[in-house]
Amino acid sequence: MQQPSSLWRNRSFRLYWFGVVFSQLGVRGTIAVNLYHVFVLTSSTALVGLVGLSQAVALLLLSPLGGAFADRLDRRRLLQATQAVSLVATAALALVTLAGTVRPWHIYLAVLINTAAATFDQPARQALIPAMVPREELTRAFALLNPSREIAILVGPALGGLLIAAVGPEAMYLFDAVTYAVLIVVLAVLKVPRLRVEEHLPLWSSIAEGVAFVRGRPIILQLMALDLSAMLFGAYRVVLPEMATDVLGVGAAAYGLLAAAPSAGALLGSVAIFKLRNVREGTVVLASTAGYGVMCIALAWSPVLALAVVAAAGIGLFDAMATTIRHAVVQLETPDELRGRVSSIYQMSSRGGPSLGELNVGWIAGLLGPVAALSLGGLVPVVAVGIVSLAKSPIKKLAAAGSKS
Repeated sequence: MQQPSSLWRNRSFRLYWFGVVFSQLGVRGTIAVNLYHVFVLTSSTALVGLVGLSQAVALLLLSPLGGAFADRLDRRRLLQATQAVSLVATAALALVTLAGTVRPWHIYLAVLINTAAATFDQPARQALIPAMVPREELTRAFALLNPSREIAILVGPALGGLLIAAVGPEAMYLFDAVTYAVLIVVLAVLKVPRLRVEEHLPLWSSIAEGVAFVRGRPIILQLMALDLSAMLFGAYRVVLPEMATDVLGVGAAAYGLLAAAPSAGALLGSVAIFKLRNVREGTVVLASTAGYGVMCIALAWSPVLALAVVAAAGIGLFDAMATTIRHAVVQLETPDELRGRVSSIYQMSSRGGPSLGELNVGWIAGLLGPVAALSLGGLVPVVAVGIVSLAKSPIKKLAAAGSKS
């Protein structure tokens, strides 16, 4: 097996790594600030949950189209176009915030536009990686990219909290706009082989082809279902503003620390996966999904900030371990000409799940409070893992096959 340094000698992968990390620094900081900003404007966790609804609408309606376009257009150019759309939306939100005229619907609209752009962005990003690295390095490329990205996701929310305390939400929004501009430039100099497509099916037939492929791969369907069990009911980020201000009694800077903690754990989880050899992938996915639920419950019942930060880091650790393997398995199961469409279908659970989960958990928190909402939600993935463990599941076969996918 090649050493990790072989990936770093790959100029295209190296540039892509830098662009993704810097972009995520702004994106993740802005997501955290969006949630806090709505809570400050409304004092309602249920209305904070509408941020998730805004994301879910775009993801569920547009994801199949995003995947189809990723398999028929130049993926670099598509990524540049999506970054430009997000740049405009985020800069506009910064301007209305600076002017003092911002309303919750402005934030919802910006989130909707940014997520709509991301539905075209994410399948192209995922599908671009196998074009840059050899097949045998694919899992390691994801495992190397994920912890590097998690560093940015760790710093982003913390930076957002500091900028809110020092200047206001508009500072984070402006910084985010700059990161989009930088990624556009990076993509302009990236060199990857052009996608070879013999002929284009009609658009809807192309989407149907991707759906048919996923339906014929039980391992992908069950990984999506397992992901949804955690994301629909354990969407912890939506309760963090209320946890920070009302339950723990801390301010914006501490909220930024709490929002960043899952990424610190995710960094450790991704590094652990990168260093493991002959990992029993299915076992890790099942154990990590159950661990995610347990950590959600621990976060809900944390009486002080320090324990809440540790629990939130545990959530990120288990999430990253499961996510790294799921992403690699999906890519390895899929031929290159279908990767954009399959990635877009998969992101309906991996990204649509958390978005709908924020609406779901936010609504329950509005009725029962954040502690009860997150506690009940954390039980669901634990039960789901128990069901899969007792059933004849391809995920268990993946576990028995060692590191083979």
